[in-house]
Amino acid sequence: MEKPTTSNQIFIDPVCLMKVAPGKKNLVFTHQMRTYYFCAESCRKAFEANPDKYLESMSPKRKGWWGRYLERLNKATGGKPPKCCH
Repeated sequence: MEKPTTSNQIFIDPVCLMKVAPGKKNLVFTHQMRTYYFCAESCRKAFEANPDKYLESMSPKRKGWWGRYLERLNKATGGKPPKCCH
């Protein structure tokens, strides 16, 4: 059973990693019994087309040159995700 959302909950858009407050029903997609929230319709459509692509990138342990790059990027930006331009 899924917990009801409250207005103070914040979610992360799995496509652009932007913070999203739930509320817009058309910017939601459920995949493998988990609900994901999106900042824009274009992000929702991209995720719907290939969810595994974005879920793999959200894994907590990254390896290789890409993982090192992302760690340096997070350190340089203070861990703040880029703003979505949609």
